[in-house]
Amino acid sequence: MSPHPRVSVIIPHLNEPDDLRRCLDALERQRDDGIPFEIIVVDNGSRVLPEAVCSGVRLERESTPGPGPARNRGAAVARADILAFIDADCIVAPGWIREMVARFDAEPEVHCLAGDIRVAQQRDGYATAIEAYEHVFSYRVKLYVERDRYAATGNMAVRRSVFEAVGPFGGIAVMEDTDWGRRATALGFRIAYAPGMRVYTPPCRSFEELTRRWDRHIAHDFEGIGPGVFGMAKWLARSLAIAASPAGEIVRILRSDRLATPRERGLAFGCLARVRLYRARKMLGLALTGNAVRMVESWNRD
Repeated sequence: MSPHPRVSVIIPHLNEPDDLRRCLDALERQRDDGIPFEIIVVDNGSRVLPEAVCSGVRLERESTPGPGPARNRGAAVARADILAFIDADCIVAPGWIREMVARFDAEPEVHCLAGDIRVAQQRDGYATAIEAYEHVFSYRVKLYVERDRYAATGNMAVRRSVFEAVGPFGGIAVMEDTDWGRRATALGFRIAYAPGMRVYTPPCRSFEELTRRWDRHIAHDFEGIGPGVFGMAKWLARSLAIAASPAGEIVRILRSDRLATPRERGLAFGCLARVRLYRARKMLGLALTGNAVRMVESWNRD
């Protein structure tokens, strides 16, 4: 272990030992670039602690549920001036750390980097409907930075001094990356998109897994609507707009450079329509029940 790492890579983990092994193997290959870094895995309540997988790296535990608290635990014990956050199922591309360090060294006015996140197709030359959809509509990092003012924590790097100034990530009850990014930009810190700092993440294995990701977003959005009849009217109008929205995405699908064939474009549209209808139905259901708490608290705790 280097006494003076330039980067601390922090990885929250929950019941994904095989994914974590692949993640760590890819990180070890980054050492060929000669930049010293440390790896900190923070287990967040796995049934079996991944001690065998984490041989040679620091393994911490965080009992508070949620990736935010796990990342905070890693940041608290990190030794480097650059904190890098990825998920346990992410595979970093060659030069990931090199690109990160070079950007921070060359651009002192940049305080946080949002790295590119791509979906790793599971079979060469054959995309499933979910993969085709995710190639276009999942992990739109450049949009998150420019429109929504945050970096997705599946691939994010920040100067340690900035992280300490902004404060820790929120718990499972908030969208921790969105919340943290907006706090950072409100304080005047700059988040920049870093397309050369790329990771690959596996696609969802089923439509149910894909929709579970949306459940959390829907629940948090519902908790943020305004009070009274006006707020509920906006929510209902938004749900109807989402149900009708797939037609407006046809041009995006046709122009995407992440889809190779007409077949893949058709699959992407079909899955998109199914997802948007699911979201609209869930939104209407929340309007009737008004209970978003269970949807939030059950996320990622299977």
